[in-house]
Amino acid sequence: MQKTISLRLLPSEAASETLVKQAIARSVGVKPAVVNGYILQKQSIDSRGRQPWINLSLLAYIDEPFRERERKSFSFRDVRSAKQTVIIVGAGPAGLFAALQLIESGIRPIILERGKDVRARRRDLALLNKEGAVNPDSNYCFGEGGAGTYSDGKLYTRSSKRGDINRILELFVHFGADEKILYESHPHIGTNKLPQIITAMREKILECGGEYHFEKRVTDFILEGSHLKEIKTADGLRFSGSAVILATGHSARDIFELLQHRKIQIELKPFALGVRVEHPQSLVDSAQYHCDLRGEFLPPAAYSWVQQVDGKGVFSFCMCPGGIIAPAATAPGELVVNGWSPSKRNNPYANSGIVVSIEEKDVQAFNKYGQLAAMYFQQSVEQNAFLAGGGKLVAPAQRLADFTENKQSGRLPDCSYLPGIHSVSMKEVLPAFVSERLRLGFREFGKKMKGYITNEAVVVATESRTSSPVRIPRNPDNLQHPQVENLYPCGEGAGYAGGIVSAAMDGERVAAMILAKYGPQSQ
Repeated sequence: MQKTISLRLLPSEAASETLVKQAIARSVGVKPAVVNGYILQKQSIDSRGRQPWINLSLLAYIDEPFRERERKSFSFRDVRSAKQTVIIVGAGPAGLFAALQLIESGIRPIILERGKDVRARRRDLALLNKEGAVNPDSNYCFGEGGAGTYSDGKLYTRSSKRGDINRILELFVHFGADEKILYESHPHIGTNKLPQIITAMREKILECGGEYHFEKRVTDFILEGSHLKEIKTADGLRFSGSAVILATGHSARDIFELLQHRKIQIELKPFALGVRVEHPQSLVDSAQYHCDLRGEFLPPAAYSWVQQVDGKGVFSFCMCPGGIIAPAATAPGELVVNGWSPSKRNNPYANSGIVVSIEEKDVQAFNKYGQLAAMYFQQSVEQNAFLAGGGKLVAPAQRLADFTENKQSGRLPDCSYLPGIHSVSMKEVLPAFVSERLRLGFREFGKKMKGYITNEAVVVATESRTSSPVRIPRNPDNLQHPQVENLYPCGEGAGYAGGIVSAAMDGERVAAMILAKYGPQSQ
């Protein structure tokens, strides 16, 4: 028989197939010899008590032959002679998953990506880290795969109502991701593995007859009445299709400016801004697992927190166990940091964004920019951080305990941020209300997590690209822009997603709407 079973095991037990089978046998009341195998359906860690436990939900095969997990199949069609063509601006998760969905439906995608392919992109990232040289079109935010490719690859989302999360995870597995992402409570691929997966997706799109155009930065929208007739790129080329999916990511400021210039409606959107804090991973492990040494059967520990300070949210964002802080600027003269982890999360540091909610009332000084006020507020903080760091992407930094006590730091601790850090008071870098709310938020969280407030930890500015400061509106009935009938705003850049999975689901939603408009495409 097949039976779904929930188990609560010690980490060492959960890591042993033999011990898991014995636990299954005890739970069901049979001999271990008749437990022929099991498929993990969900795995999570409960570290609330002194002893961490592993919670497993699994499908056990008892006294019948074991069958491996069934892999979902996908039918990607040849679209070389498709009647309908869709332009996709941006090759991040929203654009890629939209393209794959279109191909399954018989529609040909043409992808325009301002950056480079994942392999060529690495060279620009190396220059960014070593020399502080920012390529505005090829960096941690722009290029094949989008911001997620070289910033961790976390696949956790709370957006379960926006689409089929399991389908997104199955597609990642289909293109080379480890099967464990199907059952882990906080799935993660890793920056070292995502490029190969993104490459496999591109190869499938090309194999089916889709088009890919790298280094094609969009510079104009050619309108004919309410119809978007053509897309113009920086090299003078023009592209047209039955529809245009705008999936440019949260940092495409030139696209937001172009939309405003063309009087295509956009809206100011609240976002969040703050710092990235880095601790020794061993300290986080000790606090979260209540032990001196984590041991081999537990992964590097993470944390998540939300604190209200003066009625405004202060919260952790994109926590990276065993990770690295990276420079994420998209233009010279700006200082932006982000975090990422390799698949093994085996670096000696843990880092997390700690940010403050930024609302429309907070950016009134930039009201002359209209709906782009929050974007220019964001940019001004990044430029101030660049100046405070002293150039070449050296980041302003302060020891965490010193920051909470309003003390200037002398010598700073070691930090994973390769361009280097420079001791500066965060009060000189961040807007006063952001700095103060961060300081109070840290102090409150330090009461909940033992050892969190320490001068072994360092605060690095600025974590400012948490989400788009602009929303591109769309009609809820068909997901088209209310002014431009064949323009489909999509993903993080349009304000409808917050991470790889939610962006991928939004890409699929938009593709499904386009299919509904044009109907099934025969070959």
